[in-house]
Amino acid sequence: MLKNKIRLAYCSLIISFINLVLYHFPFFKFASNNLDYNSLDGILTFISVAFLLLILNALIFYIGLFVSRFIGKLLLILFFNINAIALYFINTYGIIIDKTMIGNIINTNIEESTSFMSFGLLIYLILLGVIPSTLIFNIQVSKVKFKKFFSHIVLAFFFVLTFIYINSSSWLWIDKHSKALGGLVMPWSYIVNTSRLYIHKSEENKQQILLPNATILNGEKSIVVLVIGESARSENFSLYGYEKNTNPLLSNMDNVNSYKAKSCSTYTTAGVKCILDHKETSDLYEILPNYLSRNGVDVIWRTTNWGEPKVTFEHYLKRSDLEQLCQGDSCAYDEVLISGLKTQLLLSKKEKMLIVLHTSTSHGPTYYKKYPERFNEFTPVCKNVELGKCTQEELINAYDNTILYTDYILASLIEQLKELDGFSSTMFYVSDHGESLGENNLYMHGIPASIAPKEQLEIPFIVWLSDNAKELRENKRLSQHHVFHSVLDFLAVDSPVYDENMSIFKQ
Repeated sequence: MLKNKIRLAYCSLIISFINLVLYHFPFFKFASNNLDYNSLDGILTFISVAFLLLILNALIFYIGLFVSRFIGKLLLILFFNINAIALYFINTYGIIIDKTMIGNIINTNIEESTSFMSFGLLIYLILLGVIPSTLIFNIQVSKVKFKKFFSHIVLAFFFVLTFIYINSSSWLWIDKHSKALGGLVMPWSYIVNTSRLYIHKSEENKQQILLPNATILNGEKSIVVLVIGESARSENFSLYGYEKNTNPLLSNMDNVNSYKAKSCSTYTTAGVKCILDHKETSDLYEILPNYLSRNGVDVIWRTTNWGEPKVTFEHYLKRSDLEQLCQGDSCAYDEVLISGLKTQLLLSKKEKMLIVLHTSTSHGPTYYKKYPERFNEFTPVCKNVELGKCTQEELINAYDNTILYTDYILASLIEQLKELDGFSSTMFYVSDHGESLGENNLYMHGIPASIAPKEQLEIPFIVWLSDNAKELRENKRLSQHHVFHSVLDFLAVDSPVYDENMSIFKQ
């Protein structure tokens, strides 16, 4: 234990300096890549931002330690350990800790969380979390009287405001890059954005806004199967021109059509919401399956994923439910979604049906675990959760095998639908978002949509139709919101919110 007590102001500055040095390399790397060091303004902006981080963090730590030495230390220890984990993921996967990423983290289940465990993460946690925490725990801080504390706070605020005013020219650059910078500042990136997320969630948890009542126009038997893909990017589908044959089955099937499409988000919760909403909105409107169920359509939801909106109908089956109805090795993978599906459809007593299958096939980092061994077509494959340690070939091969497996699942589903006599059937396959596979040193997904690379936004939108079911328009590029109106059109559901211009079918 450190025997000599340190003044509170000095202690706060020391801890702030440690925080700046240990956890802000990505922040300063981003700044150095986006500033012109050949100009005086660029150099002054870099110095100003670093100095402000140091002083503002020191000021906040000073206040916290003054209010309570014990609680203040505990919070700092907690922050330093979370900082170490956050830094690992930023350096390993190229992520930014914004509200979107916090949502991804909170919606991650135990199975996915454990897939990120690695020796590298343990090293980060020990060297950058546990060891600095030990220093903070043992440090002895001298007491300071309230008058002195208050005078320090006033002087610090005055100094910071003066410094900001003098360096006002830096604010244009900071404002331009605020999203990226804010997602790299420790510990405020995850503290502020967690607060923002829960404020947003409190709004979402309000009563859903019901859509106007709808009417089913005819008694013809119709089935729509909506398959929501996970982390599937169109770039790696041979249906979209990819050089490797990742769609050997779908490419040889009749009535299969593929369209260019773009996701509205780069994380599951928002991506799924967009697919099920009738328009682009942040409001909590009634989603497609809830709406159809309320208006007389038989709705079935089968899922191996998470991050889904609240459903209000009876037939919701998660992975554990589906595994009880399945036999064989394939039940451990997304084939479980289509096991026994035909039987379930034939038991329905309604003419109109919507089936939603929410997959998890292409979610990283353990791509190689998402498909049976027989689909290990492209080798060698990446088997390291620290994706940057794999070669580009290994990483892409593992991902491409998930697309090959998706091709098999969709083709098997179509074969089941073909066997349903007397039904007009269609299948939609639309991904929630795309995926980065090392391009620009980015991995997986979750970058804010406004600055996300195309790999995380460009998604497949694949449609299959049974013979003589409907005719398709000449659709060049679609959005996720086309799903809502196209499903209403196919099932002959008349609604005041229906927009015929958003249907992919000819009228």
